[in-house]
Amino acid sequence: MHRPAQRKRQLRSRLLVCAAAVPVILVAGCSSDSDSGSGSDGAKKDSGGKASAPAKGGDKAASVEKAAYAKLPEPCDVLSKKTLGDLVPKAKDKSGKTGTSSDTALRGSCSWDSLDNNGVDGSQFRWLRVSLLRFESDASLGSGAKRAQDSFAKQVEDAKATKDAKGVKTEPVQGVGQQATLVRYDLKKDKDTFKQQTFVTRMENAVIVVDLNGAGLAGDKAPDAGKLSKDAQQAAKEAVAAVVSANGSGKASSGAGEKPKGDDSKSDAPKKDEPKKDGAKDEPKKDDTKSKESDKPKGKGDDSKS
Repeated sequence: MHRPAQRKRQLRSRLLVCAAAVPVILVAGCSSDSDSGSGSDGAKKDSGGKASAPAKGGDKAASVEKAAYAKLPEPCDVLSKKTLGDLVPKAKDKSGKTGTSSDTALRGSCSWDSLDNNGVDGSQFRWLRVSLLRFESDASLGSGAKRAQDSFAKQVEDAKATKDAKGVKTEPVQGVGQQATLVRYDLKKDKDTFKQQTFVTRMENAVIVVDLNGAGLAGDKAPDAGKLSKDAQQAAKEAVAAVVSANGSGKASSGAGEKPKGDDSKSDAPKKDEPKKDGAKDEPKKDDTKSKESDKPKGKGDDSKS
């Protein structure tokens, strides 16, 4: 009689033990799953997921915005003969002196110097240099445009920090590239005062630096700083145009590169109005003149190389 009761008690006790053990097993199971994330098999799965995320991010980084400009023009060919005649009228070498560069596809420069000797009345000295910098897009370094922005800021700061510079003035300039800043100051050397103008401008992934200084030597009066500033700005404009021309206006995404698109939209208007069909026929002539002008720097470039 007592044995059935004992068996019932034993069964109940076992059920209670099992019931009490179930949460422990569940907790242990959850903890073991979570631990497996830091264990061998789990770690491989988690690390693979984490690795895949950066890989995707890396793919996005690898596909950074393509640089607008793929090449630079010949530095000594970016300025017209007229501009050179105005800025360095008595240049010893009108073709310019090419600066040394470890990679001409990314950087280059050309300089000219002029001495207009007026005998006992003194002399006028001018020195001009145009420097071209191009930055490529890189997954680890950023887009070419962003790198050019950084270089632009550095060029401006370096000009402002020129040793022994007096009366440093900095002013932003509109209408030349996407960013432009003029830094000007005086430098004294051997009792002569040199008026320095450094014009820095950026277009997409290209940076252009124009350095122009002038001095009145042997008693001649110092040149007008305002005139030199305008001259430096004119040189910068021509250098910007040369970069666009070297890459083809269609490839430029900057404001200057978009001008041809604006011209095309205007030329479309006569096409819609039938009475103005003759005007539409004149478009190829306009394009031909533009192409001829863009061919000039290339011709000069070939001459300089030869």
